[in-house]
Amino acid sequence: MAEGIVTLTSSTFDEIVNSSTIPILVDFWAEWCAPCKAIAPVLADIALEQDGHLAIAKLNVDDHGDIAQRFGVMSIPTLLVFDQGQLQKTLVGALGKSRLLAELEEFLPSSR
Repeated sequence: MAEGIVTLTSSTFDEIVNSSTIPILVDFWAEWCAPCKAIAPVLADIALEQDGHLAIAKLNVDDHGDIAQRFGVMSIPTLLVFDQGQLQKTLVGALGKSRLLAELEEFLPSSR
């Protein structure tokens, strides 16, 4: 996993998401998913650039389908943004970096 990106499991999901003091973006992905692989470097860049302002986490839906089902994830990649433990935004698909940053702007320091 890329530096700055946390790997979530069914047993760690709630604890990590609910205890995050900054907004956290959770990437629901799978090993076989080409769009998931395409967005991975974008998320790695954002994790480094927004360190301390936005956390990035990944959850493999094949290994932890219970969490994906809980949030109604029907296609991947799906990105869920949580703030103070509450789901705030859902993004579906492999977005480019500029589009993803625009979608996340409300959670980043310049707009808070």
